[in-house]
Amino acid sequence: MKFVFSVVLLLGLGNVMLNAQVTTRPRPAEWNNLVKGARFIDRFLPMREGKLSKGVWGGNNVLPRYIDNGIEDEERSYWGGKIIKGPDQKYHLYVCGWPEKSPKGHHTWPESIVYHAICDNSVGPYVIRDTIGPGHNPEVFQAKNGKYVIYVIDGYYLSDSVNGPWTYKTFDFDARDRKIIEGLTNLTFAKREDGSTLMVCRGGGVWISETGLSTYNQITDKRVYPDVEGEFEDPVVWRDHVQYHLIVNDWLGRIAFYQRSKDGVHWVTDPGEAYLPGIISVHKDGLCENWFKYERLKVLQDEYGRAVQANFAVIDTLKNEDLPNDRHSSKNLTIPLNPGMLLTMLNEKPITAETKEVRVLIQAEKDFKPSRDLDLKSLRFGSSEEVNYGKGSKVVGTLQKGNEMIVIFDAKASHIKGDEFAPKIIGQTKTGDMVFGYMRLPWVDYTPPILSARKPIVRSSASLEVLVDNYGLKTSGKSKLELYLVEGDKQRLIAHADIPAVKSYEQVKLALNTSEQLQEGKNYHFKLRIKMENEPDTEFTYSDTCKYIR
Repeated sequence: MKFVFSVVLLLGLGNVMLNAQVTTRPRPAEWNNLVKGARFIDRFLPMREGKLSKGVWGGNNVLPRYIDNGIEDEERSYWGGKIIKGPDQKYHLYVCGWPEKSPKGHHTWPESIVYHAICDNSVGPYVIRDTIGPGHNPEVFQAKNGKYVIYVIDGYYLSDSVNGPWTYKTFDFDARDRKIIEGLTNLTFAKREDGSTLMVCRGGGVWISETGLSTYNQITDKRVYPDVEGEFEDPVVWRDHVQYHLIVNDWLGRIAFYQRSKDGVHWVTDPGEAYLPGIISVHKDGLCENWFKYERLKVLQDEYGRAVQANFAVIDTLKNEDLPNDRHSSKNLTIPLNPGMLLTMLNEKPITAETKEVRVLIQAEKDFKPSRDLDLKSLRFGSSEEVNYGKGSKVVGTLQKGNEMIVIFDAKASHIKGDEFAPKIIGQTKTGDMVFGYMRLPWVDYTPPILSARKPIVRSSASLEVLVDNYGLKTSGKSKLELYLVEGDKQRLIAHADIPAVKSYEQVKLALNTSEQLQEGKNYHFKLRIKMENEPDTEFTYSDTCKYIR
């Protein structure tokens, strides 16, 4: 498999390094059957040609390389960083770094300084324009009021402009009776449809702020990452015109996972690696810049929200081996991504066993015309579970609509189920380049209510109060709250209540009478479940020592 190959490439760096920084994670056997376009890693494109040099810092694994890609120099080691396109049509990189000659070498990172660098293009070379202030792992986003926010560990910088001036502030967080998973570091942010902000913390908890500057409220009580073994860090979340995306890195297993969601709270994991060291920073002639670590992934988005470029913090060797005034260092690296096709589902009713055909509009873009470029016989449409493995519906016809094309698929093999929110197309062009795309379904609600309960307040042995908040983007409909007493592997329903309509960002108080007499001073294990029509159930499990609050 490609993963094994990439590890073999690193053997020359020494067994000590491998034991300290690498462990082999088993892959599901079915991943061997994935087709081109199934994995997120398939979207990485060859790097743009640039200034190639051997006479610079770095081990032989990264020489020669493009020194005008991202940002690098002899003076500083760089880390983290995110790129946005500003109103001035320039590209702005907010990156952190420290002097390469620092006595602690790479471990000077806690003393990082955040820099603002600019470039006329998205690739580089980025040049520092000004210094913003202390901070590590910066990520820039816009709040609901249009102000620019540069998050750094333990705080953020705020400005009316991409060029500053910047004021340092700190966020407010409300865990809402839930355990904070692995602390609040390495945060990543995505703008929701109404301008509010969804945040994922390092541990995989989901938080929501109504403005991006107001209090961040924790929604989940467990990580949303794949349920597999891994030392997870470096999450990156973004939203495009179809769905939310999340990539998280297992730094020890040296594998990253790609996930998708319609609302940013409930996630599915697509199969295959999102990225791997040693095989994604490739030149057009096949030369590979084989960086030892790729961390702090961020994406540059286009006007549709699609990820069109990845940028990583990369280092050529073990962090412990990056010493002052040596040949080793780190930089911020950019790699172009295949953004995927723009697709529109034309069927207005849910696809069932009786549906005979599915019509999808494929939009023309700069340098891409569907009728001219697509190998129609290669296209497969349907649920990701089918299409990623080369299955799905085939093309049975086309209709021309100006530069756009309506592609007609036989519906029988699509295998689209009731919980599908973003079916997929995979195929290739007539020249063999991979194409893919996701689309929304007209009958799916992409901005559903998000009801979330706090821990009940015990008023007496059989009387409770529960506060339920709606962090979704519309008023909730018919829903129900259930409270279970958990004893070992068994659970009993002891209270329930109907939840009235709750407006977005508002709260309702429910009174519950329990069938179980709760004893003051006794420790109990509970599960709160919220059921909504047409949406997944949400659960909140907790343990608590019963205390009457009157």
